[in-house]
Amino acid sequence: MSAAKHLDTMEYEQLPLVADLPVLVGPKAPLPVAPMGVAAHVEAPAGMSKDTAPAKAIVAAKPAAPKVQLTLPEGVPAYWAEACRQLMRRDRVLKRLIPLLSSQALPPREQCRDEAFATLARSIVGQQIAVKSAKTLWNKFSRLLAEIKPELVLKLKVDDMRAAGLSARKVDYLVDLALHFTENRLRMDEWEQMGDDAIIAELMAIRGLSRWTAENFLIYYLARPNVLPLDDAGLIQGISLNYFSGDPVSRSDAREVAEAWKPWCTVATWYIWRSLEAQPVAG
Repeated sequence: MSAAKHLDTMEYEQLPLVADLPVLVGPKAPLPVAPMGVAAHVEAPAGMSKDTAPAKAIVAAKPAAPKVQLTLPEGVPAYWAEACRQLMRRDRVLKRLIPLLSSQALPPREQCRDEAFATLARSIVGQQIAVKSAKTLWNKFSRLLAEIKPELVLKLKVDDMRAAGLSARKVDYLVDLALHFTENRLRMDEWEQMGDDAIIAELMAIRGLSRWTAENFLIYYLARPNVLPLDDAGLIQGISLNYFSGDPVSRSDAREVAEAWKPWCTVATWYIWRSLEAQPVAG
């Protein structure tokens, strides 16, 4: 998947919940093959020979558009297939990309308190460092805990957390995150009924969590269907390559392109990310 990055930090802020999550992969989708067109057989009107029939009566039949078969893996969100069909009808780029990449889809996540905490904690640990370094640091930190639970994080000694490689700021961020969970400051039971912006605002009240982090949480953990992470450098790069021949793209340009994606911006974003993995490597 794409290396999703905040535009302000570019190469050094990586979100492990984007970079490390597995991608559901099904069997590769066959390339669609259009049927050959055939001439229509039109009978001349009674009393008129074929040679004298009106020219417009004899026309080539327009071949029916081939029905694209998508090979989606099991476990995708319930809306995924319908979103793909609508996006292919509306967007010329996605009409090409989705059949080629449909065997990859958003993986399911267990919806529980501790999983949500672990996802956000991992995003904090991986801030402002490269993906490989983020994995190493997370492994060192997680070894301090029997389980990734907010109660157990609050019992850790600051010195032990610092010895694992965490900066003083990240220690503060993790403690604040843990307190939000243990003190029930987050309305997790209401998330299913809450709008995206309300959840983003709630998450951004936690120290160290940016809008970009919150939006990726909505995509990867909550599987919300219409999230457009305009602060994501991978999305901007994908729009540039697929819609503007590699020319620089502004947030306004990206937002205009994404108008055709609503209400399935998450699905469109996902396949734009996947398209970056298929880009040829420059020699």
